[in-house]
Amino acid sequence: MLTEVVLPGLVEPEGLRLRTRPLPETGPGQALVEVEASGVSFAEQQMRRGKYYDQPPFPFVPGYDLVGRVTATGAGVDPALRGRRFAVLTKTGGWATHTLVDAGDLVAVPEEVGAAEAETVVVNGITAWQMLHRMAKVRSGATILVLGANGGVGSTLVQLARHAGIRVIGTASPRHHGAVRTLGAIPLDYRDPDLPARVRELAPGGVDAVFDHVGGEGIVDSFRLLARGGTLVSYGTAATRDVPGSSRAPVLKLFARLLLWNLLPNGRRAHFYNLWAGRRRLAGYQARVRADLGQVLELLASGDFSAQVAARIPLTEAPKAMRLAESGTVTGKVVLVTGATGVTEEAAGHRAAEGGPRLVDGSAGRTGGEGPR
Repeated sequence: MLTEVVLPGLVEPEGLRLRTRPLPETGPGQALVEVEASGVSFAEQQMRRGKYYDQPPFPFVPGYDLVGRVTATGAGVDPALRGRRFAVLTKTGGWATHTLVDAGDLVAVPEEVGAAEAETVVVNGITAWQMLHRMAKVRSGATILVLGANGGVGSTLVQLARHAGIRVIGTASPRHHGAVRTLGAIPLDYRDPDLPARVRELAPGGVDAVFDHVGGEGIVDSFRLLARGGTLVSYGTAATRDVPGSSRAPVLKLFARLLLWNLLPNGRRAHFYNLWAGRRRLAGYQARVRADLGQVLELLASGDFSAQVAARIPLTEAPKAMRLAESGTVTGKVVLVTGATGVTEEAAGHRAAEGGPRLVDGSAGRTGGEGPR
């Protein structure tokens, strides 16, 4: 049997449900992974509000990425993969004790890297690496601005940039400035009404790249802060997360704005980063993911990069993990772990609402007794 977390509809975190069902059969080209860790990303926060651009219909199992060990392989898959630890991009389905994946999506994790630590750099590491090196192509000696430098992607991006010899200005709330400074960035208060002026003081000629997950009207300031030849990389619409209405409208408006800016004769570029772009050419896409994530994992294994684990919380306490991830009180990524008994010290002082999800009987589809506390 497996246990999984179900998002039944537009609910508060406490509305998440646990469900048990038999382990699935492993089909051709597939691998069954026993999940050790799965992250709580901004995508899941949007999904529970129905605001993620292409989320599946409710109910479904969230979980954008995972780290775990292969326990079974289907026809055409090397049985030698069994017992080895891998990272996988899933978009959905990661919040479970076991899940089926396409074997081509497996990315090997060095054994010296722990599951929770590796989990912090799966979607975050690929996103940060590709935005920095494939899309913006920032070079050593440049100066960049990272919005939300204390977040999962932001903290990863800061470290990768510093490792590449890039100067980083990072926005965060004052409570996180110490952590941002420790990562190697110059912290600025994201709520400062004169934030653009503060950035200009540090980079009078403008910055070489801005990485903006916020969107909304603030994206205008991000573009204006670019130096000539600079690149704006937009990768989210956090500003509209709690705004009622269409999940597509804010994204389409952002696309139109970026397209217009690219037509201006000022030498600046504006792009929207989509992690899933190019997946229609599956083999090439999987090869890029393996190459890019592989480099980040090697940096992690060598000690040139530190995993930002905000908290380790048992899978059975997914509502607590969601609340914590949405609280804005942590640096790094909240990680759901299997077989755990409580939160780690990273979460001290940031405990989310108590109470576990209710257990759903997978065979009958009826609400059963209370889940673990």
